[in-house]
Amino acid sequence: MNDGAAGRAARPKRADARRNEKTLLDAAAAVFVTSGVDAPIRDIAAEAGVGTATIYRHFPTRADLIIAVYRHQIESCAEAGPALLEAGPTPYAALGRWIDQFVDFLVTKHGLADVLRSDQAGFEALHAYFLDRLVPVCARLLEAAAAAGEIRPGQDALELMRGVGNLCIGADDPRYDARRMVTLLIAGLRQS
Repeated sequence: MNDGAAGRAARPKRADARRNEKTLLDAAAAVFVTSGVDAPIRDIAAEAGVGTATIYRHFPTRADLIIAVYRHQIESCAEAGPALLEAGPTPYAALGRWIDQFVDFLVTKHGLADVLRSDQAGFEALHAYFLDRLVPVCARLLEAAAAAGEIRPGQDALELMRGVGNLCIGADDPRYDARRMVTLLIAGLRQS
């Protein structure tokens, strides 16, 4: 590869290209929630207000799109933690709102494991990225709520996130309200 090509490849995306990609990823996430990761690309294109060719230009394969949605939502969830803590009325309220967003993320990623089954290394890297980005955010929220005397101290972020994840299994069953169960779990953290 010549130096000119290398420079073009390393150049960051323009702001409008980043916005367009975010719009596509948000639309895909919304469609994945309602229809699963196997939803037709035309449904995602319609939700985003673009043609299918635009989606394929950004994401040549379905796996590329699913991974991009997953990473995008990890980043959104990671960025939300500090913002909620700063803007929230209390650290406990910020934790509750962040957990709500985390639940939304978990519901969206339903079906990801099936798509990535053939790429174990890729799945492991994505899982490591998930842990590296989200566990510290959850830990910071827990520590702030404990320091404010709102929850019992010593809560483990990874354990809480696993508990929430386990409560979200089966969320596609209309007879089961995962969000209500997660709310009970979070209420159980309160200082008595």
